Amino acid sequence: MLKVFAVLAGGVVVGRVCSRWRLAFVGRVVTCIIWLLLFLLGVEAGSDPDVVGGLPTLGWSAFVLFAGSTAGSILLAWLLWRGVKRRAAMERAGETDCGGRGEVDAADGAASLWSALRGSLVIVGFFVAGCVVGLGGWVPRTFIEGGAATWVLYALMFSVGVTLGADKSLPAQIRRLDSRMAWLPLMTALGSIGGAGAAALLVQGLVPTDGFAVGAGFGYYSLSSIFIADLRSVELGTVALLCNIMREIFTLLAAPLVARWAGPLAAISIGGATTFDTTLPVITRAAGRRYVVLSIFHGCALDFSVPFLVTLFCRL
Repeated sequence: MLKVFAVLAGGVVVGRVCSRWRLAFVGRVVTCIIWLLLFLLGVEAGSDPDVVGGLPTLGWSAFVLFAGSTAGSILLAWLLWRGVKRRAAMERAGETDCGGRGEVDAADGAASLWSALRGSLVIVGFFVAGCVVGLGGWVPRTFIEGGAATWVLYALMFSVGVTLGADKSLPAQIRRLDSRMAWLPLMTALGSIGGAGAAALLVQGLVPTDGFAVGAGFGYYSLSSIFIADLRSVELGTVALLCNIMREIFTLLAAPLVARWAGPLAAISIGGATTFDTTLPVITRAAGRRYVVLSIFHGCALDFSVPFLVTLFCRL
């Protein structure tokens, strides 16, 4: 985590120093790196026997828990966003931010929606291509285990930092953020855990505490699945792995649409613990750069809570 922060901070410094130059190309670089990262994620998923072998029997359970946890986090984040907007309207008469992304004009809604869908379809294509490559065994296992995805992530964080540092209006936008948004990590946690617990009632063989443990992974699939497999069962650990992978992929695909329909806080909330690294670029584009600090804070708070909450619910 500290390395990710250091790389991001380094990018911000470089962006600030180079802000007098035209850095429009960095946005295209970020897009290409996101495609590469999704391809590598697909390769890793396709070459993992636990993921592939668990899809026929455990995939449905994972999907139900994913849907419940994501819906719960969207609902509570939307309620918080509504409360913030209502309070802001009372404190500053008539000065409200209409919709999830104020910078999107209603007249351009259809075009923006298609743009978001098109970008999501491209991302799906790269992920599916990675899965096919992983299933075919065309990439050496040593390459996957050698940390290639980590270096790509570092490149992504550095590029995002450059775009943030070059944006001279960002500090003023951050100062205008409502302090009540700091409650967002709690809303995400309650919505994710509660939604997954309720969804577990719909799956034969699962109890609410199973759903609580899986939902408390908040998209941190590697750590949460290891804890759950060790403290509960390998089967539930595989469900947690699939569920949290689904959550990360859903965030990468649907953040622009969620931001439009449920507000910027919901777009951050669906990312869970990943909003300070892998999903940060997509969320920044979907919600707006002014929410980047909130997104980082949200991801860090949930990231630190995963080991404690998952362990707690596994022992209940």
